[in-house]
Amino acid sequence: MTIKGFKNHPYIPNSVPEVQKEMLEEIGLNSLEDLHEAIPDFLKLKNNMNLPKAIGSEYELRRHVEDILKKNKTCKDNLNFLGAGCWQHYVPAICDEINSRGEFLTAYGGESYNDFGRFQALFEYESLVGELVDMDVVNVPTMDWGQAAATSIRMASRITGRKEAVVPKAMDNEKFLIMKNYCSPDIQLIQVDYVKGTGQLDLVDLKNKVSEKTAAIYFENPSFLGFIEEDGQKISDLAHKYDAISIVGVDPISLGVLTPPSQYGADIICGDLQPLGIHMNYGGGQSGFVATRDEEKYVMEYPSRLFGIAPTSVEGEYGFGDVAFDRTSFGNLREQGKEYVGTQTALWGITAGVYLATMGPKGMEEIGQTIMQKSQYATERLNEIKSIKSPLFNSVNFKEFVVDFNETHKTVQEINKKLLEKGVFGGKDLSSDFPELGQCALYCVTEIHTKTDIDKLVAALEEVLKS
Repeated sequence: MTIKGFKNHPYIPNSVPEVQKEMLEEIGLNSLEDLHEAIPDFLKLKNNMNLPKAIGSEYELRRHVEDILKKNKTCKDNLNFLGAGCWQHYVPAICDEINSRGEFLTAYGGESYNDFGRFQALFEYESLVGELVDMDVVNVPTMDWGQAAATSIRMASRITGRKEAVVPKAMDNEKFLIMKNYCSPDIQLIQVDYVKGTGQLDLVDLKNKVSEKTAAIYFENPSFLGFIEEDGQKISDLAHKYDAISIVGVDPISLGVLTPPSQYGADIICGDLQPLGIHMNYGGGQSGFVATRDEEKYVMEYPSRLFGIAPTSVEGEYGFGDVAFDRTSFGNLREQGKEYVGTQTALWGITAGVYLATMGPKGMEEIGQTIMQKSQYATERLNEIKSIKSPLFNSVNFKEFVVDFNETHKTVQEINKKLLEKGVFGGKDLSSDFPELGQCALYCVTEIHTKTDIDKLVAALEEVLKS
């Protein structure tokens, strides 16, 4: 196909130079490179990629990929104490059984004409998460907690008309960068310090940084560093004093034993579904959620799909479908939509729904208690090692805690390398993201860890620190 002498690429729409030029002029750019102006120059590839020759057969390709995958050091072959946003929890077999069914496995967005139970499954997922967090409305899953938190802040900004959000310094730096990128350039994120001895959000610093410009205060419970935030109500009250919105990020598996944030003033709750029956998948099992009360000012600011239930024309029959679909970027609003929304993680939402339905309230309570008991045993055993302090902060922890290695005169990197030689994944090295802590690591203990596992970690650390 040619247009005025130009031949376009057969698989790339709008690749005709004249069409490209017209599109660039429409948005005020001179070249395609102008689209990538925000990307630092050192990240851009200047030369052709050094690609190997194409593999000739599917069999050879499979062998090649499997050989690469064999290089991975997995949690099946090693004892794992890493968490920090992707956690090793037990996955009931029923979760994999149901999410591998054909009608769910390809559960992308979809429309009513090709729905084979996905709409109802997502409605049930939303209902179960709503019950867990004590909120009325839950969206279809976002890509991860970072996107869910960023979307929550953008929702708050649209509701309040303000352009500042206060966030904790003691949070995952990767998540913070996702939020910063998603909120730029119009929403400013202001970090609040933590109390050195406890890790708790510094209320004095918080009061100095909240103002009439604040759209929301965002904090996490449990915090990224593992401890339970004790002043949730005071933080929410401060937000409401300035007519700002209280946003709380949660680890949902903690809510069998911890009070849901809605009961200490949260207006928006967000978090990651990965602990709820989803494998880590080398970091690919992430899935975020957002939850609010059933109030129009919140519901109409969700950028993503919401599924509801309604009676049909047949008496006693109910159907499942989109709520307020027009507010979305893929509804009638198009470019005037709340935010651009595309890919979402519906399959993980369905999986989380299966997990919650299987566990029930009692099961969630028992698993929360088990995690806290095991993590407390781990901190006590680690604290018996003379040269380390566990936990660093004087606060109650849920499943993660900071271990202080400063007195060992070894770096966390060195310690973790030696632990791996003994088949143990040590905690996340915090020295880069939290340099003020020195040589500290974030350890994670869940229901999958046995007493023997924890004792093995302690023995391995004792040997490493003596060497």
